[in-house]
Amino acid sequence: MRFFLGITGASGAVYGARALAALSGAGCDVGVCASQAALQVAGHELFGLGPRPAVSDEEITARLLDRYATGPGVVEMVDARDLTSRYASGSSRLDGMLIAPCSMSTLAVIANGTGQNLIHRAADVALKERRRLVLVARETPLSAVHLENMLTVTRAGATVLPAMPGFYNLPESIDDLVDFVVGRALDQLGVDHDLSRRWGERPSQVAP
Repeated sequence: MRFFLGITGASGAVYGARALAALSGAGCDVGVCASQAALQVAGHELFGLGPRPAVSDEEITARLLDRYATGPGVVEMVDARDLTSRYASGSSRLDGMLIAPCSMSTLAVIANGTGQNLIHRAADVALKERRRLVLVARETPLSAVHLENMLTVTRAGATVLPAMPGFYNLPESIDDLVDFVVGRALDQLGVDHDLSRRWGERPSQVAP
């Protein structure tokens, strides 16, 4: 299977990184595109480089791929400015697209069809070609503008999957919470995974 993964500049870079690891680990071919803001957030949240990382975007990209693109799937990093990429065309065959995390700015652009970079364009293509498009929205609280944009993209065919972890599987770590959200996103894409225990499955440990 082949997917396009967009990572935008909302807090929650770990969702995109973990999605990359899971898709790669499942043997999927993945085109990855991170906005400049996403790389800045990733530098801070994933690699502890501070809110204004004193390293290049290329260095952060290299760290992202080295740590998370470790599975058998082929991973292709694509520049957000490259509108000649195959992911910008509806003739390129994909099984779906995931944006994790999806900033409210990116959501607004997709809802209004005013894209300016490859992530926006690829999302527009997914909608017009009736392909799976999953947006892991990350913001709180939500304004009426955010909610209207979510309704608009949902009506257009996208799935809005807010970064809201469940707790019925008795998470024991932050990784468990992240994997719950990423696992639900992969469910929407039709990718098999074992990131979290599903409701009704026997827990490995019962809380007192």
